[in-house]
Amino acid sequence: MPVTPHKAQRPYRGVFPVAPTIFDERGELDLEGQRRCIDFMIDAGSHGICILANFSEQFVLTDDERETVMHAVLEHVAGRVPVIVTTTHFSSAVCAARSKQAEAAGAAMVMVMPPYHGATFRVPEKGIVEFFKVLSGAINIPIMIQDAPVAGTPLSVELLARLARDFANIRYFKVEVPFAAAKLRSLIETGGSAIEGPWDGEEAITLMADLDAGATGAMTGGGYPDGIRQIIDPYFAGDREKAKAAYERWLPLINYENRQCGLIACKAMMQAGGVIKSDTVRHPLQPLHPATRAGLLELAKERDALALRWGK
Repeated sequence: MPVTPHKAQRPYRGVFPVAPTIFDERGELDLEGQRRCIDFMIDAGSHGICILANFSEQFVLTDDERETVMHAVLEHVAGRVPVIVTTTHFSSAVCAARSKQAEAAGAAMVMVMPPYHGATFRVPEKGIVEFFKVLSGAINIPIMIQDAPVAGTPLSVELLARLARDFANIRYFKVEVPFAAAKLRSLIETGGSAIEGPWDGEEAITLMADLDAGATGAMTGGGYPDGIRQIIDPYFAGDREKAKAAYERWLPLINYENRQCGLIACKAMMQAGGVIKSDTVRHPLQPLHPATRAGLLELAKERDALALRWGK
């Protein structure tokens, strides 16, 4: 059932964390847990939410499961915040079809990586431009290009700026490659007004540098949007020193998530706080070692992360 898209005024700004996909102990979709996860993320201050990204384990979902999660989340959010749906696929036609489906269901934006498969299957720049031409022509909502190391596809500043100039709905860019701040700064300078949303990613590990470079959004993990708000809010209000102090306070947890836990950190925090019943990830992904989990929760407790008390 289509839902009314969120009417937040563009440009979208702020904290748009990625929601995990919630499974039960058997590894099956837990839609009730998914809805509680989304409610927590909104209560924790998320300006918007992204679903079905790599952080969401999209690569272990069937096509039917992707659709089930997408519709469950969009219907449950019901326009409270904008929802970005990740529709990445190697095929131009499949990506376009997924994106049309997301738009029809009420997505505010789609996020897409350039076409890649495995370690070696890439397409040249001509193919990348044609891919995004097909995608842009299929939908009317904004497109965010995800510039991430996992794709292994070099996306030059000049290419990204060209895509923004040539296609009216390619307006957002999540940059999480090495030297992200320098690339964001250069992209803003080169693309000008066509760059509506230069965004930070990778669990906010480079957030302060990226904000200083001009980032207007942060797409982080879903475990502590409340903590990221404590950085973002004062920064956008012009109080860089307060933002810097908050970043320094939350950085040990950000670093621990990024370097020790990965995508399971968010689920572990949510389970510990009663948001969800299980932090299961799908095999062959492995659960956290108990010592790693203890270190994560210790850091989260010290910072009074909302996830640890939301469900209690």
